[in-house]
Amino acid sequence: MKQKIYPSFFVCVVLTYLASFQAIAQDFALRQLENSPRHHEWVEVKSENRTVHCFVAYPEVAKKAPAVLIIHENRGLTDWVRSFADQVAALGYVAIAPDLLSGFSAEKQKTSDFASSDEAREALYLLDKTQILLDLDAVQNYIRAVPASDGKVVVAGFCWGGTQTFRYSLHNADFRAALVFYGSPPAPESDFGPIAVPVYGFYGENDQRINATIPITEEKMKAADKSYFPQVYAGAGHAFMRLGEDPAGTEANQKAKKEAWKRFQEIMQGLE
Repeated sequence: MKQKIYPSFFVCVVLTYLASFQAIAQDFALRQLENSPRHHEWVEVKSENRTVHCFVAYPEVAKKAPAVLIIHENRGLTDWVRSFADQVAALGYVAIAPDLLSGFSAEKQKTSDFASSDEAREALYLLDKTQILLDLDAVQNYIRAVPASDGKVVVAGFCWGGTQTFRYSLHNADFRAALVFYGSPPAPESDFGPIAVPVYGFYGENDQRINATIPITEEKMKAADKSYFPQVYAGAGHAFMRLGEDPAGTEANQKAKKEAWKRFQEIMQGLE
């Protein structure tokens, strides 16, 4: 007798599979975190009447160090973002990665409370834009003041976080540089005048949705007498920094990640 498979059972199996797939997808990042010798901690940063949960990674150095504020992708604060923070700490910098989904609702207080990355993505695009900027202000003030920091801060973000990094440069002039990884710029009608830091762009060649914005951004930044340094990596796609770390990633993404990581280090060293 042929067994009947009920729709609800099928849906349950699919959801279980997807959850397992998402967990496996960043296993490489979780292993990197678990094997790290560096100190990690979770901190709660007050932003007006809100609490922003943040992951902090400390370098093993003998003196105060500059800090890097890392803004996550549109998946929220994932294991990969935390592993990137640890890699930044390995270079000798204090790294902080805020969870900007903090306090989204009574049931969803942080990224890990969402059932899937799709659900987290949908929530991110509902966030109040002013709230995001104020949360970043609070996080920057916090990390600048920790005893291990020398008070110098660089802001770096990926995808959605790259977009927020560029937006933040219009809002706050009290940091050293904005590192935008495949994020879109502010709207062309925006006033680029308040930007007081150099903006470094990291883009994959096969990401025309984002790359189509580069020429007008160059024009706007030049007209406002601002520093904008875009770099396009051959053959790479969107999110190549994360995908390039995945052992199963394409050769082009892995090469782009390696080259962008070298550029990241050179930029940081030039700001010290």
